Amino acid sequence: MAEAPRSGILVIKLGALGDFVQALGPMAAIRAHHHDQRITFLTTAPFADFAGASGYFDDIWSDGRPRGLDVGSWLKLLSRIRNGGFGRVYDLQTSDRSSFYYRFFWPHFPEWSGIARGCSHPHANPGRDFMHTVERQAEQLAMAGIPDVPDPDFSWAKADVSKFGLPERFALLVPGGARHRPAKQWPRERYGELARALAAKGILPVLLGSAGEVDIMAAIRTQCAEVWDLSGQTDLFDLAALGRGGELAVGNDTGPMHLFSLLGCPSVVLYSNESDPALCEQRGPKVTIIRKPELTALSTPEVVDGLDL
Repeated sequence: MAEAPRSGILVIKLGALGDFVQALGPMAAIRAHHHDQRITFLTTAPFADFAGASGYFDDIWSDGRPRGLDVGSWLKLLSRIRNGGFGRVYDLQTSDRSSFYYRFFWPHFPEWSGIARGCSHPHANPGRDFMHTVERQAEQLAMAGIPDVPDPDFSWAKADVSKFGLPERFALLVPGGARHRPAKQWPRERYGELARALAAKGILPVLLGSAGEVDIMAAIRTQCAEVWDLSGQTDLFDLAALGRGGELAVGNDTGPMHLFSLLGCPSVVLYSNESDPALCEQRGPKVTIIRKPELTALSTPEVVDGLDL
């Protein structure tokens, strides 16, 4: 029996918020290039609604990261991918996991843009791991026949943030981050000092983060009673709207700072030697990167000097 025609497109992106945000330009480029084809996005639950609102995809699959021993979820994903009718796959994650998904198609492999061994359109640059994410993904798509990648467009990402009751002047502070990488975080006490400096200028400090960062937010509130703590209360649409309205944003090297920077919010991002700005720095029209080998050595006045107050 002849194999059924495969004309669908699969786009894979499973990573963190910063990676997802920086891939929105490539996603738009894929949509423009395959404007008359059905495009499916394989991702994880936190990004499903946001990706769906972008208009770049016809279908959103949010089960792209099964747990190691969850055999049922692995088999379900394998079946979906094998039977999805995909003629081409764009692996924008290019991790060991996403490259492994290439094997799901054996023995009838689709065209594949990524780094999976034996794929039809490999990102064949031995220096790819030393490129910034933005340039790396643009080059990957160019090698797959998509030469033009636009800057991310967030005009579709809208939310009514009047529910938070914020004043006209507010600043966004992102003091948290991955718990397993504490060296990427500026000390919470310094964020408290920064919040006091902003409040003294008539700018409301607004804390953003996950619901699991209550200890960080509580420590900052102890130092500055004026702060508004919105941690655990915002989705990606809210963050986009806040980024448009915020007077400035200050934070560690985290996903929300990528979003705020690309939205044009004047942003100061704090780096230690735990991450390399050359590979992952926030991009945007008004971004300042401050880097110290250890963020404990970064003083509050140094950060305040980087702000246009």
